[in-house]
Amino acid sequence: MDLTKITSPSFLKNMNKKELESLASDIRSFLIEKCSITGGHIGPNLGVVELTIALHKAFNSPKDKFLWDVGHQAYVHKILTGRADQFDTLRQFKGLSGFPKRSESEHDEWETGHSSTSLSAAMGMAIARDIKKEKNYVIPIIGDGALTGGMALEALNHIGHEKKNMIVILNDNEMSIAPNVGALHNILGRLRTAKEYSKAKEELEVLLKKIPVLGGKVASTAERVKDSLKYLVVSGVFFEEMGFKYLGPIDGHDFDALDKSLEYAKKVKGPVIVHVITKKGKGYKPAEEDTVGTWHGTGPYKMETGDFVKSSAKGPSWSGLVSESVRKLMEDDERIVAITPAMPVGSKMEGIQRSFPDRFFDVGIAEQHATTMAAGIATQAMKPYLAIYSTFLQRAYDQVLHDIARPNLNVFIGIDRAGLVGADGETHQGVFDIAFLRHLPNMVLMMPKDENEGQHMVKTAIEYNDGPIALRYPRGNGYGVPMDKEMKTIPIGSWEVLKEGKDVAILTFGTTIPTAMDAAKELEQAGIDVKVVNARFIKPLDVDMLHELLVKKVPILTIEEAVLQGGFGSAVLEFASENKYLDVEIDRMGIPDQFIEQGSVDLLLEEIHLTKEEAVERLRKLANSNKKVGTKLV
Repeated sequence: MDLTKITSPSFLKNMNKKELESLASDIRSFLIEKCSITGGHIGPNLGVVELTIALHKAFNSPKDKFLWDVGHQAYVHKILTGRADQFDTLRQFKGLSGFPKRSESEHDEWETGHSSTSLSAAMGMAIARDIKKEKNYVIPIIGDGALTGGMALEALNHIGHEKKNMIVILNDNEMSIAPNVGALHNILGRLRTAKEYSKAKEELEVLLKKIPVLGGKVASTAERVKDSLKYLVVSGVFFEEMGFKYLGPIDGHDFDALDKSLEYAKKVKGPVIVHVITKKGKGYKPAEEDTVGTWHGTGPYKMETGDFVKSSAKGPSWSGLVSESVRKLMEDDERIVAITPAMPVGSKMEGIQRSFPDRFFDVGIAEQHATTMAAGIATQAMKPYLAIYSTFLQRAYDQVLHDIARPNLNVFIGIDRAGLVGADGETHQGVFDIAFLRHLPNMVLMMPKDENEGQHMVKTAIEYNDGPIALRYPRGNGYGVPMDKEMKTIPIGSWEVLKEGKDVAILTFGTTIPTAMDAAKELEQAGIDVKVVNARFIKPLDVDMLHELLVKKVPILTIEEAVLQGGFGSAVLEFASENKYLDVEIDRMGIPDQFIEQGSVDLLLEEIHLTKEEAVERLRKLANSNKKVGTKLV
């Protein structure tokens, strides 16, 4: 079937099982081919092909509302709703988003890139539907990993209490990004194997139908018998105790089973959970055999072999560099405990997990719990290392503020994927952490210029015992610089001069240092002497160096791959204002007041004018300005 000819899912209504299976095969071939070129979340999408087809056959989108939790498994949904012809641009600049996007299609009812949000949003839509007296189905599709998120459990509790009509699809593939952990995962494991209950329940229902109707008393007795059977056979009745009708487990790759279950679910009054078992990566052997999460989301790969297209990067991955540095320090420091919220693979903590299984904790998709757990560990004279993506640390803001910063606990936060991350787009760009951490009392925030400085910052963070300290590091790889054999500490709040200059100064850190150095070299040829400072401590600032620059009235340009509002440049402006340096020009470059879409980082930087060329132009204006009448806000 030519998938690019699909304009809406209505064509599925009259398809038979054989035709549906053929369509599923075509979609898998299409996804494997397209993602081999663009990269993407191939594993999750191969696992939901039949499920997505069955959902669109049973329901009528966009009248019926599909909410894809996390959203990285919505590629099949996008194909069935008329976007197959855009897959060559998947996750590319100005192209098709890798997540549901409301501006893309009327079929994308809920926009998300973080887990565990679909049930709360679905409850909101169900409330609005009932108030407006509309008739439609609300269908959140949530994975077993996302279901462990506290927000999802809060929503389950409320939905079960209110008894709103809702069909929750629990897509259970036993993995999120990495193998799932926790008690709820174990409950689902028991339900997966509870074949006896499903079979016995069906047999009892057939038997009851043969008994003549003798009134409500017999019907009530029959229900009690069924309930007793449920408690007798099934060790976990979590969902029904929460107020949901439970259907399953169902083979998520069997169209007959899916059709039968979804049609029954449509008739249930109140909330129902359809527990569907799927195989992540189904139909592509390398992805099917993945047991650690490598094929959850990938870059380009060779379709025939499954070999990944090798990166041209010279240095180690930043995640690996930081985690390995922590692992080395754990050998001699028994205080250190490592924590991740379901990202042992993404944050490359497998080495820590192997070497120190008793001091490594994967808490599942539970960022708030991970953060406060780290605080609890720190109260006992231990040194917790919490590795967490910048975009996911947003979910634990209150815990960082209330449970770590306020009591001034010695927690080391590794902020992975800090800065622009590229193809995952708005929901994953790590550009807000400076703004939401810098204003917290007691917080130390730093970012290295290269991997050698990165390992020294890990040592600095572990040895720091005066409160919380956070290390930002980007996605991708380092530069391949020579590495010192021994890790050493760096004085807190100290900056480093990378290039001397007297006409104008650049204050920057991390990934934007190469941009600053290139701009300075270009201006040097034009006779403008630019000082470049590695402002590696974003908080606290190097006040001695700032005083020296501002006393000399050296114009300053700050550059950061983070939001301008509340960012590092704002800190410099605040310092100048508080210390009455009102006659020094200060300009800022960074992320403007907007969400940044997907695309290669280089293209994104160009789009927002965070480039060498822009820096050269601004520095030239600062250096040539004869009027210094006050602090300029740009």
